[in-house]
Amino acid sequence: RVRHVRRYREIAQVLLKHGFGHLVDLLELTPFLSLPRRLLRREVAEGPPLTMPEHLRLAIEELGPTFIKMGQILSTRPDLIPPNYLAELERLQDTVPPFPPEAAREQIERELGHPVESLFASFGPQPIAAASLGQVHRATLPSGEAVVVKVQRPEIERVIEVDLEILFDLARLAQERTPLGEAYDLIEIVEDFAATLRGELDYRREGRNADRFRRNFADEPALYIPQVYWDYTTRRVLTLEEIRGVKINDIEGLDAAGLDRYRVAVNSTRIILKEVFEDGFFHADPHPGNFFVMEGEVIGAMDFGMVGYLDPRTKESLLRLFIVAVQRDVEGIVDELLRMGVVERGVERWRLERDIQRMLTKYYGLPLREIRAREVVDDITPVTFRYRLHFPSELWLLAKTLVMMEGVGLQLAPDLDVFAIALPYVQKVLQEMSSPWAMAERFLKGATDLADFLLLFPKQWQRLVDRIEGGEFQVVVRSEREEARLTQWSRIANRLSASILIAAFIIGLSMLLPLIQASRWQGLILLLILAGFISLGFLVLWLLVSLRGPGRR
Repeated sequence: RVRHVRRYREIAQVLLKHGFGHLVDLLELTPFLSLPRRLLRREVAEGPPLTMPEHLRLAIEELGPTFIKMGQILSTRPDLIPPNYLAELERLQDTVPPFPPEAAREQIERELGHPVESLFASFGPQPIAAASLGQVHRATLPSGEAVVVKVQRPEIERVIEVDLEILFDLARLAQERTPLGEAYDLIEIVEDFAATLRGELDYRREGRNADRFRRNFADEPALYIPQVYWDYTTRRVLTLEEIRGVKINDIEGLDAAGLDRYRVAVNSTRIILKEVFEDGFFHADPHPGNFFVMEGEVIGAMDFGMVGYLDPRTKESLLRLFIVAVQRDVEGIVDELLRMGVVERGVERWRLERDIQRMLTKYYGLPLREIRAREVVDDITPVTFRYRLHFPSELWLLAKTLVMMEGVGLQLAPDLDVFAIALPYVQKVLQEMSSPWAMAERFLKGATDLADFLLLFPKQWQRLVDRIEGGEFQVVVRSEREEARLTQWSRIANRLSASILIAAFIIGLSMLLPLIQASRWQGLILLLILAGFISLGFLVLWLLVSLRGPGRR
């Protein structure tokens, strides 16, 4: 704290100015105040009084880029943040004045090792966009291509590292002194945020994201991804092909250019659906400034610093949730949430089911095309906070993305039926989930996990015996007769032997599966595997029955 006294003082003064004096005391920031607290009271603004969530947003914006980014991350955690504060965090603005063009030129020359005049045929002195981490200039390559050059703000890494160090210190105190610290690992949350923010500081990562999007959409003409010029790209400088068009939410501009707004809306919807259902990799910052409509209703995308990922398991869980929600199966919804690990232990299930039932009643009888993502997210948010539902942050990032894209789509075409466009994508994924190979893969994975457990059990059992013999803990066994005890141990040994035999059987069958396509005896091998799985089913059934038999203790 001594090394960063000035920054601690600035944080304390901003918090106190916006009415968060209790946080100043809780986080032990009072000693850093250079003036008495009465002289740092909240400023009285003109107009209607601000709410506390509004003051929090203004305080975060005043504290700079690290805290703005942290606020944006927290806006995807409705289990942590109350709904009224969440709405304000979503409004955080990452806009700051540009830094001098001379500093941008120096940064480029330092990174690329040559004077700007030799690197570019022309270089625009004034930035066309500026944010907390960097700013963008137009330029022309010696070969004539028009490009945009994203330059990182000088010294921003040092500023962010100082702020991250302070955030770790504040998280440690909050972990010890707040109820939130009892329910969450606040230090781990800051660690995840630090990793995300440091990743954004590496512009090569953004370039790789752009390349990945281009590969994913190589066969999709409706989306255009600008080329990355890697010879002009480093950790702190990113050079991309310049794309020009009409901003996607500029309705008058689209009409003036003779572009079909409905087709643009359909294309933008198809793009996000492909990202989610097919690629599992989506653009997570789809505000209108990042998308331009080009000739032929082609959508050009920009800014690939923030992306989201969905693994196959999460996609399957989302689809199952969607299906049981459409069926109004409240118990099925809670079961799926439990399967996903979203619900904490000890939650009162009947209360959660009651609140979900109330939420679903609102949509009963409503056609799917009339259901809006914004409204659904707003209804889910308070339930998430009330029961501390730990949805993966990627899902909330996806929800925000869908809400933004839906808003743009409805601006372009108010009668757009998103569900009708999504139906083919959903059907395709459901077919893939229910295909014989997908079922066999899931069964094989489960069987392999079971086999690993059964094979490791003897070693774990031996370790347990060694610990008992070493006197690390005591085991008290009460038995009426010695003969009964020996009989019980005999049964345990028999079941263990059978379990190991089943594990070996599973591994043997799993080794045969790859031979189905590689061998000309496909029918015979498939018959053997089928017979093996049937035999395995009987063995497992016998083992389960024996475990539930009268000999179990």
